[in-house]
Amino acid sequence: MEIGIDSFAATSALLGGENPASDSDRMAFLLDEIEAADRAGLDVFGIGEHHRSDYLDSAPSVILAAAAARTKTIRLTSAVSVLSAADPVRVFQEFATLDLISRGRAEIVVGRGSSVEAYPLFGFDLVDYDALFAEKLDLLLKVRDNAHVEWSGRFRAPLRGQGVYPRPQQASLPIWLGVGGTPQSFVRAGTLGLPLMVAIIGGEIARFRPLIDLYRQAGAKAGHAADTLKVGIHAMGFVADTTREAQDRFFPGWQQMFTKIGRERGWPPATRAQFDQLVSPSGAFLVGDPETVAAKILRADRDIGGIDRLTFQMSSAAHDQPAMLHSIELLGREVRSRVNADPA
Repeated sequence: MEIGIDSFAATSALLGGENPASDSDRMAFLLDEIEAADRAGLDVFGIGEHHRSDYLDSAPSVILAAAAARTKTIRLTSAVSVLSAADPVRVFQEFATLDLISRGRAEIVVGRGSSVEAYPLFGFDLVDYDALFAEKLDLLLKVRDNAHVEWSGRFRAPLRGQGVYPRPQQASLPIWLGVGGTPQSFVRAGTLGLPLMVAIIGGEIARFRPLIDLYRQAGAKAGHAADTLKVGIHAMGFVADTTREAQDRFFPGWQQMFTKIGRERGWPPATRAQFDQLVSPSGAFLVGDPETVAAKILRADRDIGGIDRLTFQMSSAAHDQPAMLHSIELLGREVRSRVNADPA
C-alpha cells in the first residue's frame, strides 16, 4: 500500500494557535513538510485546490513544482484539481511540465470540487456542475493520450488537431478520479478504468465498501483488468508518540476549521464528543500513535477489500510545525513500515 499526505495549504488564520505565521512563512513550512515526507520515504504528497482567503493552494501545480526541485522520489499530485472550472488543455500542460521538472513523478487527481467558489470565479454556472466535469474529463483524457486531438464540446472552443505540449516524461500521465459519496461518480471511474480516490472526512471508512464494490463492478463490466482498478482513500489523520498527544494536537485546528465550514454549510459546530467518535476504533480518523494508526489502516484495508493508496489530511495540525514534521517522520518510518510488513 502506498502511503502519503494531502495538504490544503490552510492559512494560520484558519488553523488558529498562538503567533500565527504569515502566508509566506506558511508556504515555506508547507515546502518543508513535502521535503520531510520525501526524506521519510512516503510515497506521495498531494496539494488541494481552493479559491478563498483561508487557503493558499489556488495554484497547486506551482507549489508542486517548487517541491519537485527539493525532493527526489516522492510522487507529486493535485488533491484535487477542480477540472470543471479549468481548461483541461492547460491543466495537462501544467502537470506535464511538472512531470518534466520532477523527472516522472507527477500525477493528477481530478474532481468536481466540494467547494464551489471556483465556478463563478472563472465564469461557469453551477447548473452545469456535472456536465462540465464529464466533458472536460473527456478532453483531458484525450490530450493525455494524444498530442494532436480532434474534439468539440459545449463549454470550450473545439480542437482541430492543434498540438498540446509539452508531453510528460511518463508514457501516460496518471489521472485519478476524486469522488465523495455519489454512486454515479464511482461508476464513472470504473467505466473509464481510472484509479479512484475517495475523500472520507467523517463517519466510518467501512461504509464506503458498497460504493467501492460498485466501482469495481463497473470497471469489470467495461472490460478493465482488476489490477488497473486502484482504490485510494483520503482520510483525516495525524501521528504522535502517544495517542492522547496526537488527538490533543489535531483536535483544536480540526474544530476551528470544521466549525467555520459548518457555518457556511448549515452544520452544527464541531465538538470534542464528535471528534472522539471519529477517532474511535470504528471512526474514519487515523489519529494516534504509530501502532494504533497502522492497525486502523490494516482494518480499513480489510473492510474496503483492498486499498492501494492512503493519504493523510494533516492540515488541521499545521499550526504546530515541529509536531507536523515529527508526525511526518513517524508516518513514513513507522506507520508505513508496519502496514507494508503485515503478511495479509
